[in-house]
Amino acid sequence: MSEQTWLARAVELATSNVGDGGGPFGAVIVRDGTIVAEGQNRVTRDLDPTAHAEVLAIRAACTALATFELTGCTLYASCEPCPLCVSASLWARLDRVVYAADRDDAARGGFDDRAFYELFDRPRAEWSMALTHVTTPDAAAPFDAWLANEARTAY
Repeated sequence: MSEQTWLARAVELATSNVGDGGGPFGAVIVRDGTIVAEGQNRVTRDLDPTAHAEVLAIRAACTALATFELTGCTLYASCEPCPLCVSASLWARLDRVVYAADRDDAARGGFDDRAFYELFDRPRAEWSMALTHVTTPDAAAPFDAWLANEARTAY
């Protein structure tokens, strides 16, 4: 199978999802020439702002492979992943992300992520959402417990 085949499947998932009341995004995760998982945007259907197609595909692939890291896998997305999905892809340790439409196509469709890309370039004090660091005496306790746990799974 070729990249065009996997991208065509992601675009098919995105297009059919529109007819089912979802957003116009689809994703496929492939390993060794086989589809491991698929995802469709379920933000409005599930009332979950994190239910992006790529994130759902990553969750399904991790479940299918019984792991939290997807080394050896490629994510094929119908559109350039937003910052959330790029971050999820990095955390999942995907080898590659390949996409069809780009951020300009998404913006034309009403899904403009430019504000997020631009936000990350600005000082946090200028963000529309406050991000405040408040120190507490036990703030490091979870990390101390983590480091003391010899049975922990490193990631």
